[in-house]
Amino acid sequence: MNKFTIIITLLVSINLNSQTVFGKWKTVDDKSGEEKSIVEIYKEDGKVYGKIIEIFDESKRDLPCKFCEGEDENKPILGLDIIKGLEKSGDVYKNGTVTNPENGKTYDCRIKLDEDDPDRLQLRGYVSFFYRTQYWIRVN
Repeated sequence: MNKFTIIITLLVSINLNSQTVFGKWKTVDDKSGEEKSIVEIYKEDGKVYGKIIEIFDESKRDLPCKFCEGEDENKPILGLDIIKGLEKSGDVYKNGTVTNPENGKTYDCRIKLDEDDPDRLQLRGYVSFFYRTQYWIRVN
């Protein structure tokens, strides 16, 4: 391979990676603008999940999910899958859930890349007609 072919291959690889929801995302609170954690979005058994892999506030790193229910009750928040069971439908991943580990509430969820910026992820949690949207930033 010559240098030109290697450079083109690298550029295509970088561009393809930035066009997917998979990878690491910095979570940003939609109300306060505070950066809270890093979530890694991955695929397992045909479904999409998101796991907290870093928490920025040192005082919260070792806390359990005391408000969570079921199998997540009292599990450490660090390492917790907060996005579960999403399925691809066009350019959106949906039909899964997202859990807010601060209060243990679980919502229907959908995620998709921002139409104007593939390094921003739109996450929407909703119940019936009520929803809340956050935008997360890709971690390179």
